[in-house]
Amino acid sequence: MKKAVLFEKLSGSKVKCTACQNYCVIPEGKTGICAVRKNIGGDLYLLVYGQAAAANIDPIEKKPLYHFFPGEKVFTIGTVGCNFGCEFCQNYDISQSIKEARLMKKDIQSEFLSYGNELSPQQIINFCEENRIRMVAFSYNEPAIFFEYAFDTMKLAKKKGIKTVFVSNGYESVEALEKMKGYLDAINIDLKSFSDDFYRRICHSRLKPVLDTIKRCYDLGIWVELTTLFIPGENDSEEEVKQIIDFIASIDQNIPWHISAFYPTYKMRNKKATPHEKLIIAYKLGKKRLNHVYVGNVYDPERSATYCPKCKRVLIERQFYTTNVVGIKNSRCVYCNEKIAGVFK
Repeated sequence: MKKAVLFEKLSGSKVKCTACQNYCVIPEGKTGICAVRKNIGGDLYLLVYGQAAAANIDPIEKKPLYHFFPGEKVFTIGTVGCNFGCEFCQNYDISQSIKEARLMKKDIQSEFLSYGNELSPQQIINFCEENRIRMVAFSYNEPAIFFEYAFDTMKLAKKKGIKTVFVSNGYESVEALEKMKGYLDAINIDLKSFSDDFYRRICHSRLKPVLDTIKRCYDLGIWVELTTLFIPGENDSEEEVKQIIDFIASIDQNIPWHISAFYPTYKMRNKKATPHEKLIIAYKLGKKRLNHVYVGNVYDPERSATYCPKCKRVLIERQFYTTNVVGIKNSRCVYCNEKIAGVFK
């Protein structure tokens, strides 16, 4: 546990958390929506500081980031808790468990400790150096809610030349993004739908803050990639697919867009998995306006490869998370010299 840096004191011993765009006003003794930022004596504390509920070495493509040091390994950590309540969450066992424990009036302090192992920012960086890993990712649950833990790690990583990555739902506050400027190198944001109704019903959040965050991250110079998971009958209409594509193109047609299949889980086990054909339709629509579109979490080498937007040659081959860079040198296509958007070796 550590005192937070992103909060404001209010009257009556209340605090306003400024880590994410929920901007929770929290009475003394209570937590915000995420269940891990708690008002103790009129100050805000991060309960899960230094407590990693998950820690793994992953390929960077798993985040997914396809244009940020492709083929590299990344040390990925996450905690318990989340500021969303997505009913299709694949990591609900760590993201939602503490919130459910709170509803059941369980001892939250004991609950979160049972899910975490002590892993300090310095230990994270030491591990990366010892194992020659050049990147740290904050993922599995929403990293904005454990901002201080992530930010302290970022500061140490910066000194060692280690890159840092967020895998996010896009609800970072303006305050959080400004503080991370110059420290956060890349982010993959879930653009879960282009419908505010979908966000409210299924994610228990809102659409506009996510759109605002995507634009802010781009303007701050953070490398941005986006992911949309299509749920049959919920967010996969051709009209909505086109709205998502138009929004991305309005910022930059070079922003990579990852299209993912839904698999029944958590509170949406009654839904069917996304047919591959639906992903192909979205892919084809995306390629009309965007330079880099990818079908992920299914076996589709043709639509997971990176192509030169000018000469259409294959630049990066992918078989799931096995990556082979065959046509990029100095960030340019080796066949026609076209500049390829991204951060490469």
